Amino acid sequence: MKTIIEPFKIKTVEPINFTTREQREVLLKQAGYNPFSLTSESVIIDLMTDSGTSAMSAAQWGGIMQGDESYAGASSFTRFEKVIKEITGMKHIIPTHQGRAAERILFGITGGAGKVIPNNTHFDTTRANVEVSGAKALDLPCPEGGDPALIADFKGNMDIKALEAFLEKEDKANIPLGMMTVTNNSGGGQPVSMENIRQASELFHKFGIPFFIDACRFAENAYFIKKREPGYESKTIKEIAQEMFSYADGCTMSAKKDALVNMGGFLAINDDALAQEARNILVVTEGFPTYGGLAGRDLEAIAIGLEEVLEEAYLKYRIRSMEYVGEKLTAMGIPLVLPTGGHAVFIDAKAFAPHIPPHQFPGWSLSCEMYLEGGIRSCEIGSVMFGRTNKETGEFEPSRMELVRMAVPRRVYTQSHMDYVVECLEEVWRNKEKLRGMKLVYEAPVLRHFTARLDYV
Repeated sequence: MKTIIEPFKIKTVEPINFTTREQREVLLKQAGYNPFSLTSESVIIDLMTDSGTSAMSAAQWGGIMQGDESYAGASSFTRFEKVIKEITGMKHIIPTHQGRAAERILFGITGGAGKVIPNNTHFDTTRANVEVSGAKALDLPCPEGGDPALIADFKGNMDIKALEAFLEKEDKANIPLGMMTVTNNSGGGQPVSMENIRQASELFHKFGIPFFIDACRFAENAYFIKKREPGYESKTIKEIAQEMFSYADGCTMSAKKDALVNMGGFLAINDDALAQEARNILVVTEGFPTYGGLAGRDLEAIAIGLEEVLEEAYLKYRIRSMEYVGEKLTAMGIPLVLPTGGHAVFIDAKAFAPHIPPHQFPGWSLSCEMYLEGGIRSCEIGSVMFGRTNKETGEFEPSRMELVRMAVPRRVYTQSHMDYVVECLEEVWRNKEKLRGMKLVYEAPVLRHFTARLDYV
């Protein structure tokens, strides 16, 4: 059949509150023109993030009822640990309340002034936790990743030549570890090839540097490898994931993505000394090593979700859902990051609204208009999130790309919801010349996009 249907049935539903454009104009102004500050009741279709917004399965809800809430040595942790070890092969599994907590612990130990953490592309919280430690977050994306319209299989790859050049000139004492984000969220949700992961691992290890994976969307990345990389056609998603992790010395994960849960994460490490230091911090900041800021029921739900996410039928539907929206928008002429990624459709706001310069935040303007037009909440990944003013020169340094991410929650919306999104964007595209530049009214020193207030120029 041509139609790929959801590989699940719906048992529980949640009502959507519909608003008018006039109501949304008032609501957005009250929110300081920041979609993050809108209440969920004022949003019709929420595509701000796929993090923690998944619908859990009947098996997960059943697991929640069986969660062992013992403070220490809970059986739910044993199950959680077993599943993660089976997938990652990592020696030490340290639960955290979400991914950024794992990042905070890892970079709190390994970061510091003068240190540099290379990555294909850091996402916002990863970059923030690196920089808060005093270290520098270095992005080394492959050249293809900078061209939104270019069709290439693995635009999330790291630039291996640039990495080698950096490693050869930099003092190795200043590079505590290297990272690879799979899939590459800031780069448009683009996948990373197994070859690229292997090459990066070999290069880091050649220079005696540990290699870590940011594994938030590891299963989606594994599916792309299966479909696009020669030699992996007949392998299972689990086998591909296991090979991915075999090249790494550790990983961080927000379980709120590919573990199909609403809260949780973990830090996995092979090095005994680093793991012990991480657990010491965990006890102070998160909780006992066998729960790490999570309830036993959360550990159960994560363990089940990590097994469910490896089901190929689910991943086929998930990736096809993104392709469906991308195909509809591309047919209209709307510029996107192509090919579409695994968890989101990214609009190229720079090409969508070329009359708005980067320092007036075209992605933010487009995101606001999407909400005004159809009550759709999306996320700017551009110069509000990643741009900055150079302290020495005073010049504005824009983001590499100006994107609007429509991240689709897992197992939440149907095709008719996506058709509504397409229809809304068609109207915004028709009136794109009316989009106006924006300016910051308030910004926090770190992760400013979460709490910023803006207005039109």
